[in-house]
Amino acid sequence: MDWNASTWWWLAAGTLTAAELLSGTFYLLMLALGCVAGALAAHGGAGVVPQLVVAALAGAGCTAAWHVRRARSPRSAPVERNRDANIDIGETVFVPAWDADRSARVQYRGSTWTARLAADGEPAAGRHVIVAVQGNHLDVEPAR
Repeated sequence: MDWNASTWWWLAAGTLTAAELLSGTFYLLMLALGCVAGALAAHGGAGVVPQLVVAALAGAGCTAAWHVRRARSPRSAPVERNRDANIDIGETVFVPAWDADRSARVQYRGSTWTARLAADGEPAAGRHVIVAVQGNHLDVEPAR
C-alpha cells in the first residue's frame, strides 16, 4: 500500500493528539495543529520542503501564541483559597471564643472544625468568613 504525504501528516497529528491526552501537555496539541497544516499543504499539492516549512511555522506559531496567552492570563488562586475549587471559601462561621494560640473550635457543616485567625490583629468572638481551607483547618477573617 502506497501512502501519500498527507496521510503521514494526519497520522502524526493523531499521534500527537493521543500523546497529549496521555500526558496532559497542551503544547502537543499545538504541534498537532502544525501537522494538520502540513497535511493541508500536502493536499494542496505542495512539495515536501514547503510542507515541512508550513508545518514548522504553524506548529511553532501556535506554540508561541499559546505560551504568550498563558503568560498574560491572570493566575488563579491556590486551591486552598480558590472559590472555584472549594465551595467553603466565603462562607461564614461563628467563633464563640479564641484560644491563646489564635485558634478556635467552630461548628461548620454539622461537625467541629479548628479555625485559625488569618488576619492580623486581636482575635475577637463573632462572625468570621472562611478565606482558606487547609486539611481540616479553616482559616478565617472577621466578617465585614
